[in-house]
Amino acid sequence: MKIYNLVGYTAILLHCLLAALLAPPEWSFWIGALVGFVYLVLVWFWGGLYLAVVLHMGIAHRALDFNDTFVKLLTIIYNTVGIYVNPSSWVDRHRHHHIYSDRPGDPNKLSEDGFWKTLYLSFFSYRCKSSLARDKIFKSRTFRLVSNSYFAVFAQISSFGLLWLLVRDWRYALMLWLGVRVTALYANMIQNYWTHDRRFGSRRYGDDDNAMNIGDWLPVTLTFSACLQNNHHHHPRFLRLSHDDSEYDFGFIIVRIIKRMGLVEATAAGLRRPGDVPLQEVGF
Repeated sequence: MKIYNLVGYTAILLHCLLAALLAPPEWSFWIGALVGFVYLVLVWFWGGLYLAVVLHMGIAHRALDFNDTFVKLLTIIYNTVGIYVNPSSWVDRHRHHHIYSDRPGDPNKLSEDGFWKTLYLSFFSYRCKSSLARDKIFKSRTFRLVSNSYFAVFAQISSFGLLWLLVRDWRYALMLWLGVRVTALYANMIQNYWTHDRRFGSRRYGDDDNAMNIGDWLPVTLTFSACLQNNHHHHPRFLRLSHDDSEYDFGFIIVRIIKRMGLVEATAAGLRRPGDVPLQEVGF
């Protein structure tokens, strides 16, 4: 089994095992495990929708145009009850990452950075050279509120407090709260480390960065397809991260479902199929 799959499955199984062992006394082993798994799935799904779809393809790359109310509600709710992610600084770092990928100026990882340095950078990234998050939406009251450092502190309290109110056991709540963050850290390492090291994955395009495609089921599903980095770096504004119908693309599946709900449309840039992409049609 590939190392990144082994780490991912181990993190998920360990989360469920600890949830079972630390469940409230009146719960059975299996109820504890099930509640832990369901909480993990909920935080993963809404986090992937917020980060990988809305912030990433919607705002950072402007490949998708989402309903404004949907974006703001998702931003407020997820950051209050899920895992706090500052939308302004995230988009700023991501745009720097594409401009300076694997080189000085990339806040996520330099070419020579190994696993442990990249893990450290997940918490304390390199400083961005300038401010690239100046879109109109960042001036809205919702995004100014969520991007505030006081809200960041409040979000830690609210996410744990609401979880504790649901399970009524502080040890169990703390285990779930920490467990989903470990899994989120794994997803972050998939994108910043394993898909930016040429020893892992594959390359469709011979660009001058280290971006790789990892197409295994678990990484693609957990990252909403953001681990197809070689494809994405070659055409960052194309709305699909899969460039061939044979490539599993969980993120694009979700985008198509949201489109049927009337919450998103493609931008002109996002819908334009590049000439060197072997897709017969975009399929949006």
